Amino acid sequence: MDLVESSSVGGFFALRTAAPETAGRQAAGGHMPLARLYAAGGGPGLAPLTARVDRVGDRLGAPERRVAASIAHLGLAARLWSIALGPAALFGRFPDLDPAELSWDPALTSPEDLWWAGTGTRPATVADLREAVQTAHLVPLHEAFRRDGRISPRLLWGNAGSALAGALRELTRWAHAQGRPEVAARAAELVAGLFAHPDLARTVEGRALRRTSCCLYYRCPSGGLCGDCVFDHPPARVRQTGLETGPTSP
Repeated sequence: MDLVESSSVGGFFALRTAAPETAGRQAAGGHMPLARLYAAGGGPGLAPLTARVDRVGDRLGAPERRVAASIAHLGLAARLWSIALGPAALFGRFPDLDPAELSWDPALTSPEDLWWAGTGTRPATVADLREAVQTAHLVPLHEAFRRDGRISPRLLWGNAGSALAGALRELTRWAHAQGRPEVAARAAELVAGLFAHPDLARTVEGRALRRTSCCLYYRCPSGGLCGDCVFDHPPARVRQTGLETGPTSP
């Protein structure tokens, strides 16, 4: 399993395996095991996640905290799916992403944000991918985001589905460009199996895998519609009392 080749698919597929002190950073110490974040009941334990959401909100000028939280969550979900699905499609195995061995620095972006200290691998099956990413990471990650602030579970799972579909698109583009159609076929088969789970089913639809909920990015001053957005045009008005979770919500 060559993680260097996997990283060539794109930045979201890159995974650090060297300790931050030897990975070319000037100052180390920002990485924390994701298990620690997932175990945080609130207060100081959630500080890294809170800081990440604040940073995203400041950068985008997000009008509400839940908008920043959604975009921060979408990026991390995309990283988690990509570092598992890429090797799985390329090599038939992927890193065993134990939350105690996968560390995150909320101040960084890909590829420096994630550092894997493990050595174990898992077979590229739908069940193993679901257990390693969805169960071990996304479920507790969603709970952490909901402890940090008000955000819809449907929006979070919509983000997770969109992130998974995005990883498939990137892998498919890379595979065709490299003359590796078997990689695209293997990725598509795995993703189809993952979308069969009730939490991810119907989060995207059609051959284009267009999402059925909105990540809220369009609400930022410089935001627009994502490539897989549920909307055809930015909504003219926003319902203030609820969450934008579908084409009829605003």
